[in-house]
Amino acid sequence: MNKQRLKEILSNFRLIHIAVIGDYFLDRYWKIDPKQDEPSLETGLTAYQVVECWSSPGAAGTVVNNLSALGVGKIDAVGFLGKDGEGYELAALLDKTGAARTHMIETDLRVTPCYTKPFRNGIEMNRFDIKNRTATPPSIETKLISSIREIIGHVDALIIMDQVSEENCGVLTENVRNYLIQSGRKCSKPLIYADSRERICLYRDMVIKCNEREALEACGLYGGDGTTPALDVLEQCGLKLAEKTGRAVFITMGERGQLVIDPAGDKTQQTKHIPAVFVEGEIDICGAGDASSSAIVASLCAGANYEEAAILGNLASSITIRKIGQTGTASPQEILTAFEE
Repeated sequence: MNKQRLKEILSNFRLIHIAVIGDYFLDRYWKIDPKQDEPSLETGLTAYQVVECWSSPGAAGTVVNNLSALGVGKIDAVGFLGKDGEGYELAALLDKTGAARTHMIETDLRVTPCYTKPFRNGIEMNRFDIKNRTATPPSIETKLISSIREIIGHVDALIIMDQVSEENCGVLTENVRNYLIQSGRKCSKPLIYADSRERICLYRDMVIKCNEREALEACGLYGGDGTTPALDVLEQCGLKLAEKTGRAVFITMGERGQLVIDPAGDKTQQTKHIPAVFVEGEIDICGAGDASSSAIVASLCAGANYEEAAILGNLASSITIRKIGQTGTASPQEILTAFEE
């Protein structure tokens, strides 16, 4: 990779069309000033005083936000929102990104998932989560599959963001997932790319991305002891996953960068290690994986090969982790600057 090649890839972002299907969350942030604590007259407990609040699209919305910051020409949001205050706020935030919401279902059968993150003395406190904890109704599944069917022939890529831990309670239910797998099996275009927090091993016939823990869990090797897995172990996990899905696998490894596994490559060169970009000082890793995914998919659509896409993914995440207290994004100019540095 050189600067001219990087510029060429970045300049093509404006020409591509990407749809993001998945679980759209509202990320809400509260800044608490401990100097203004006061006792509640009703309970006698300390009432924390919120002095600043802001929100941003979360989960699949983070990917949309990142694609927008990268200058991707056209973005479609596919998923659902509840008919509630969080849904109203999230819809407004998505509109600011320029993403189309034609295929975003608004329903009173679901709540809008929301992560509320209070900060006190600059430290994140216990998070408050609002999620759907019952199965997604069949009527919504039908609408989601219909939306995918309508859009899939008109996009360069479809990014799948499977965020909800509870099986069948989010957008990527078993039925929706199976439809996407069938679509990936039928043809190689558009590019279908999946990122799943809990179920990456269930995705087939599409490019997949996972982190170290998710890769180990998918292969039954995660011990939960916090030790850093050896690269050769992760390589074997990647090869197993690539054999299952029949497509490339990206494994993000934090400060160690990424592994890229291409099952179609030469047997001796199926796995490539792409080192991370060195970052000094305080970091906030929230959203780093989503930033990487956005840059990877945009790059592949813009003509990059897998190694080049992983380099851009590492550059994008190195920028977002420096943005403390927010789910950051990376612009093309920021990526160029990081590359030069």
